[in-house]
Amino acid sequence: FYKQFTIFPLSGTNWVGQILTDLVAIFEEKMQNKASSMNDEELEEFPYLEIGDTGKYERMNKLPSRRVIFTHLLPENLPRSVFKNKAKILLLIRNPKDVATSFYHFCKAMPPLPSYETWNDFFIAFMTKKMPWGCYFEYLSKWNKYAADENIMTITYEELKENPVLGVKNIAAFFGIALTEEELQSVVERTSFQSMKKNSQKTHGAFGNIFFRKGGVSDWKNLFSEDQNEKMDKAFEEHVGGTTLGKKLKYELYCKA
Repeated sequence: FYKQFTIFPLSGTNWVGQILTDLVAIFEEKMQNKASSMNDEELEEFPYLEIGDTGKYERMNKLPSRRVIFTHLLPENLPRSVFKNKAKILLLIRNPKDVATSFYHFCKAMPPLPSYETWNDFFIAFMTKKMPWGCYFEYLSKWNKYAADENIMTITYEELKENPVLGVKNIAAFFGIALTEEELQSVVERTSFQSMKKNSQKTHGAFGNIFFRKGGVSDWKNLFSEDQNEKMDKAFEEHVGGTTLGKKLKYELYCKA
């Protein structure tokens, strides 16, 4: 794999995935003076490493090397070749309270996922490791072991929202994608929440409004009770408080009322 993008669900997958895909597409077209080596059908088939039939991986191996693959998997569930070959990995993380809030609204709108009658029911499931993709705190803790690896770049949803221009530049630099200021700015503009939401019906069909709901920071304040705040604060400290990823999240700034 040339580029890997790993993230826990509802942490900004579609947003950052589009940023990276756009950067690679522009760079390839520039270097080869032609369109991206992957057509629309291939882009649709290969984004998520863990989704698809078994023959998908054989087809994936036949693609040219500049491949962008998304995944929600933990490091131990990834093919060992990802680490052995030092594939570049972009790890996107988001403050846990907004992850839970976004996940709750997503579950309410997506019939295939488990449904919860109330926010309180969802919160209990989120905190007791009963989510489809497991425990977010364990996800952070396990990826933290790789946070110092030179082939892994960690970026937070919040810092990207605060300064998208710098964020896009840093992502491009990490992957060795040399673009002009104008080209980088075009990626920033095309991948803004407003732009992606506007085009969501075209890119995601009937699920457009579900995938692009608010795209903000601190929406958790509209749901969390004082008791729930205390429980999550405690869980965060127990699992990742003081770790590299824990510090990167700036919990005091984004998760304290």
